[in-house]
Amino acid sequence: MSANEFDRLWSVDDLSAFLGVPVHTIRGWRTKNYGPPARKVGKHLRWDPAQVREWFNSLGQEAA
Repeated sequence: MSANEFDRLWSVDDLSAFLGVPVHTIRGWRTKNYGPPARKVGKHLRWDPAQVREWFNSLGQEAA
């Protein structure tokens, strides 16, 4: 296992800060099946930072 496998998972606030978009936007994306993949931990959504970066890097220039 690498050190990255033990990174802290991100909350919606962490994701919002990283992407620079409002939490409300991220929640809207979820209803449209858009955005980085999330997992439920109990009743909370959490994002793996590595998957978020992978999703972000996969966006083409046309997404800007």
